[in-house]
Amino acid sequence: MSITTSKLEAKARSSSGKGPARRTRMEGLIPGVVYGKHLEKPFSIALDGKALRAAIATPKKLNTVIGLMVDGQEHTVMLKDYQMEPMTKELLHADFIAVKENEQVKVKIPLLLVGKAIGVLEGGILSQMRRELEVWALPAAIPLSIEVDVSALKIAAALHINDIKLPAGITVKAHTNFTIAVVTAPEIEKVAEPVAAVPGAAPAAGAAAGAAPAAGAAGAAPAAAGDKKAEAAKAPAKK
Repeated sequence: MSITTSKLEAKARSSSGKGPARRTRMEGLIPGVVYGKHLEKPFSIALDGKALRAAIATPKKLNTVIGLMVDGQEHTVMLKDYQMEPMTKELLHADFIAVKENEQVKVKIPLLLVGKAIGVLEGGILSQMRRELEVWALPAAIPLSIEVDVSALKIAAALHINDIKLPAGITVKAHTNFTIAVVTAPEIEKVAEPVAAVPGAAPAAGAAAGAAPAAGAAGAAPAAAGDKKAEAAKAPAKK
């Protein structure tokens, strides 16, 4: 039974380099290369860019196993890398890795968090630290995604790679126990507190308020002095 899920045709290229690659693009094709540890040596190909896009237009996308037909000979490959023109999004180059049914290949699988974390129910915030996981898997056993149950996560708790139960046939060879998800405590909104009254502040304010009358009293003194002068003027002069 074939493990391929897509078919793609290409033709061999006898030369490589910038010049031949440019001529290939002028022909309406894109240059590519096929390599693998069980191949005698890598070989160059030319293929149609639209046909390549159609070949990987599957739920597995870049992890699609392709039956690549080159000059009448079929190779089981996966698209490993590609180059794209930034503005036009036109494919410029494609790298394929030859795979075997009984040999694991390194791929990146999307991580999906499932379940409602206990910490979230308590008001915490769930953050996903890693969106995909690099694993080794047999070509036919590559899953669409890996589901990670976060239901048991409490506030301040984290889930790591070593905590994940992987599907059968999937191996992780990471040396670091990366964090997958964490629940953090909610931020406490600070409410502005009223300024406490300082002992003696009220009298001081009252004194300040009373400054106006004091000023008026001060102005009354000259007026009183003026009244005394007026009375002195009215009094009969002493002989």
